[in-house]
Amino acid sequence: MKFKFEDLLIWQKGMDLGENMNVVADKFPKKEQFNLPSQIRRASDSIALNISEGSILQSGAEYKRFLGYAIRSIAEVVTCLHKAKRRNYISEEEFIMYYKSCFDLINMTIAFRKKIIT
Repeated sequence: MKFKFEDLLIWQKGMDLGENMNVVADKFPKKEQFNLPSQIRRASDSIALNISEGSILQSGAEYKRFLGYAIRSIAEVVTCLHKAKRRNYISEEEFIMYYKSCFDLINMTIAFRKKIIT
């Protein structure tokens, strides 16, 4: 037995991104402990949370709204990645890898949202 959203590739990739960002945040310096690591964790966790929460709603319009929240959270993660790279908390290679994950996920989520009938 499982929920329908667990079969969604965007939910699965959102879950993966959240776990990856948690590992990345653990590498940040102690002085950042309550700032950027917290923000990137919350934003990345919010992606899968909004996808799953929206999936149980009866209205397509409401589901689209929650997918919009997920899209905004992906953009927030991208900005956090830029900040982390500028502050030399992550390497260029890490940045490129996670940036690509975000790019792919945001495009998949936008495409999925467009297919939902309101």
